[in-house]
Amino acid sequence: MAPSWMVFLLFAGCSKALENTQASTVSQKCTEDTNTFLWELTQDRPKEYAVQMYDAFGKMGSNVKGGNANRPGLLQQCRSAHGPSFSAQYCEVFLKQGTVQYFVGICVPESCGEEDVEILVLDGSLQFGQTSLIPPLPHILVNQSTQEMIMTHCLSAIAPGALDAISLFVCCVMVAIPLTATLLTAIIKWQRKREVRPSAQTSCSNTGLNLYGTYSSDINHDTEENSSSSPSITSRSFLYRCLQAFSIQNTSQGVLSTSSSVPGGGYSSLNGIRVLSLLWIICGHSAQFPVINNLDNYKNWRTTVESNALHVLTISGPVFLAVDTFLLLGGLLSARSLLGSINKADDNLSPSLVANYLLRRIKRIQPLHMFVMCLTIGLISLIQWGPYWFPFIDTLMDCKTYWWANLFLISNLLPVHEICIPWSWYLSLDFQCYATTPLLVYFYRLNRGVFIVVAGGLLLMTTVAGAVVTALMHLPVFQPSTLTSEYYVLYYYVKPYTRYGPFLIGILAGIYLTTKKDPLLKHKWQAALGWIFCLSVMAAVIGLSYILKETPASPSVPHALYQGLHRPLWALAVTWIILACEDGYGGLIKNLLSLGFWVPLSNLSFACYLTHPVFIILYIGLQETPIHYTDINFMYLFFGHLVLTLVFSYVFTLLVEKPYLLLKWRGT
Repeated sequence: MAPSWMVFLLFAGCSKALENTQASTVSQKCTEDTNTFLWELTQDRPKEYAVQMYDAFGKMGSNVKGGNANRPGLLQQCRSAHGPSFSAQYCEVFLKQGTVQYFVGICVPESCGEEDVEILVLDGSLQFGQTSLIPPLPHILVNQSTQEMIMTHCLSAIAPGALDAISLFVCCVMVAIPLTATLLTAIIKWQRKREVRPSAQTSCSNTGLNLYGTYSSDINHDTEENSSSSPSITSRSFLYRCLQAFSIQNTSQGVLSTSSSVPGGGYSSLNGIRVLSLLWIICGHSAQFPVINNLDNYKNWRTTVESNALHVLTISGPVFLAVDTFLLLGGLLSARSLLGSINKADDNLSPSLVANYLLRRIKRIQPLHMFVMCLTIGLISLIQWGPYWFPFIDTLMDCKTYWWANLFLISNLLPVHEICIPWSWYLSLDFQCYATTPLLVYFYRLNRGVFIVVAGGLLLMTTVAGAVVTALMHLPVFQPSTLTSEYYVLYYYVKPYTRYGPFLIGILAGIYLTTKKDPLLKHKWQAALGWIFCLSVMAAVIGLSYILKETPASPSVPHALYQGLHRPLWALAVTWIILACEDGYGGLIKNLLSLGFWVPLSNLSFACYLTHPVFIILYIGLQETPIHYTDINFMYLFFGHLVLTLVFSYVFTLLVEKPYLLLKWRGT
């Protein structure tokens, strides 16, 4: 998707600014300080601050034709310069020459506001002798030699507000609770080791400190028989459960285990599928985020990825089919979970069971989701960002306005530029799809014919919706082109009515796998045909996107059909892989997907999904110079982001995610 500042590319805005310069004037202090700086440059031996400010101005580099038009300059060097009566500040001037849009980093006195800077640029006041400090691109490189002003932006520190303080406080509390529980648990264990006499053990039990010995058994016995008459026992029981749930001694158990992470066992191939899909998403984001605004050879990058299908693992081709794989797995496991709960409840699908089913899901995703949101809000106000941070500010600053959409899991229903931590749209979509599982299971139990009609109708509706939206909006199906199509994300990519298909297929697969009596595949020739169909569909889904890579200028039937069908078809192909592995026809693929190596990574997958964009944005936002695309450079970026993501995801899983999964309320 295009950077947010691209929307300011309006000629009328530039004309208006030019007219305003006739009536507007630069503030007196800004004029004096700027004249002092420019006069110092003309001296035989200019002072160091003037040299630093001049050197911090953005200069034209090579490969402008390949996309290296931006001139970021040196932000930190600019900020380190101090004149006789002023300090320097870094500003960005966004310009347009013909079809080329770029920004230039400039270093001006901090007494100049953004309006002052705009007037200085439009008046041509920033000159070194007879040479402009913001020269246009040579006419040999662009058809238009006249620069047009788009906007100016000065990078000043973001003042922390009340929401920033609250967000950081929430993060600190969410981390402090498990650390405190861990310390108390360690003290209790240490105390137990010192208890060598029965009298000492009895004494500790009476004081309520021996949580692992007599106290815990007393709690269990008393709460069963005397809970109604002993509120203090109930309170102590709740505190005990909290201590158990939040201590790292308990949350760390099983996270790095190689035993199956799927509840109830089985489905061993799901761990490999989940992790490989996650790696695809991280790899894609590692490539996508820098491409948005800080590659110095964007045009070269686009030519490379559009001509090589291997780059589908990063960002080309159909957009993140791995997300549809996640939706498929979500639907499969949601159906299995609900059917298992119904079986435990004496085959009764009651409203209370459905409510408990949804509450478990909220408890599963919201603690870490809210933690990452608060952490992101806090980081914005604490870190000194670089020149490439600006395009992200508007998006992330929306957290202060639209945080409630994340809380209620409806962020994907907002316009995409208003979503707090934009990658969280998936959690809202997933929960909205998750909430439909009880309804479909109800129809399945009520009448199989009604169930088939409802499920088929929903699948047809979501397929038609994707096709119609694509035709009416002239949407692309190929990733690089979507960088210039805001409508793609706004009306198609994050909406439940276009993305429900894979989740629905997952629900159907989950119901089948949970209720089947006999294996689907009984002969090897059936398995062979299934594998041929599966691999052919996957190849067609990827290959056709390259054939349809151009964005249509008018409603296109091939683009519409592809957009409506390719995600459900991908989900069906992945479903076949799961079914074949479960029925014993997976062969080497099952052996690969069922390796124990995938299990601990699968346990961290949710935290990895939420945290990896934070590290990517931190890396980009702190850059002072553009990134040069080569395959090897981006491979190192991917592995660097991956290692950081895994390390911090392990920590966040222990401290934030798992405690709430282990915490059991009465009756759950």
